[in-house]
Amino acid sequence: MSNVCLFLIYVSVITLYFSNGVQQKGKMLSDAQLFDLEFEKLVSELTEQDFTDPFLTDALNRLREVLRYNAPGGKRNRGLSVIGSLRELVSPSELPPDEVHRALLVGWCIELLQAFFLVADDIMDASQTRRGQPCWYKKEGIGLDAINDAFLLEGAIYRLLRRNCRGQCYYVHLLELFTETSFQTELGQALDLMTAPPHKIDLDRFTMERYKAIVKYKTAFYSFYLPVAAAMYMAGIENETEHNNAKTILLEMGEFFQIQDDYLDCYGDPAVTGKIGTDIQDNKCSWLVVTALGIMTPEQRAELEACYGRSDAESVERVKALYDSLEMPIRYHQHEEESYRLLQKLIQLHAKNLPHAVFLNFAKKIYKRNK
Repeated sequence: MSNVCLFLIYVSVITLYFSNGVQQKGKMLSDAQLFDLEFEKLVSELTEQDFTDPFLTDALNRLREVLRYNAPGGKRNRGLSVIGSLRELVSPSELPPDEVHRALLVGWCIELLQAFFLVADDIMDASQTRRGQPCWYKKEGIGLDAINDAFLLEGAIYRLLRRNCRGQCYYVHLLELFTETSFQTELGQALDLMTAPPHKIDLDRFTMERYKAIVKYKTAFYSFYLPVAAAMYMAGIENETEHNNAKTILLEMGEFFQIQDDYLDCYGDPAVTGKIGTDIQDNKCSWLVVTALGIMTPEQRAELEACYGRSDAESVERVKALYDSLEMPIRYHQHEEESYRLLQKLIQLHAKNLPHAVFLNFAKKIYKRNK
């Protein structure tokens, strides 16, 4: 057999080897396992490979601690959706190992963006727990130094993208996508904070239109559109129409995802969700309160005004009792079914040139979830 034939066989074997994971000790690793392995590589890349100045040792050790405490531990839906979507958009034969690596890395950049937002958000909301452990700023010796740690998480994103994607034709698209999405999310957070300032209860601010705007900008863009759009650019899909079609579907999905979060904040089990809900105490413009306001009696509204946004246990329980009397769990589950049917219609209407599995795979991860 000629050397050329041997080489072609070798290339074919390597391509199959990486098409759905990497084989190790006779077993095929899933994308989730590959994703986990990638994390330690990026920690090493950020904290050991670039800087040789000995005076930065303490700062780099801090960065390593910040990364390991705040980036892992979540559901990883955002990060894994990059490689998952890319596998639907590109055939295995056109997805070499180095592109799989880059997709995993871009996925981790989204997880770092999430960690950046959460570290800052927990400070603003005075939250206590996150992912089953104390919020980073609540950890002994951290405090408001966590603000700079959040900046470190954000800065790590662009360092990783530059080091790993700079030579790719989609590099600028990724940069613009991350910066634009960050700005949209920060606008959404600003709207959220202004709608529900602490110790200033104004239920007239809580409208469904306002709620949807907050959700769209604060959650839906970075949680749903960002990972799929990143995969589309990596697959060579730059057409604005296709991105807008994907965005229509994904923003709808993102809205329901936030509604789920609002429901679980009140009705979820902290042992499962990993956090103690505080939306009632924090005067949040949540789906529960907005929906309740649309159906309650004047007497029930007076009860809500007397209790909402207060941190004492009795007030919180009175609000929850009010939700129960309005059958909010039943209304939520009805909305979940309606949302899923609407999503299927949107996929049929807007995903004519995109694989439906890109969106259905995402939907399977969020509908009926309990954390």
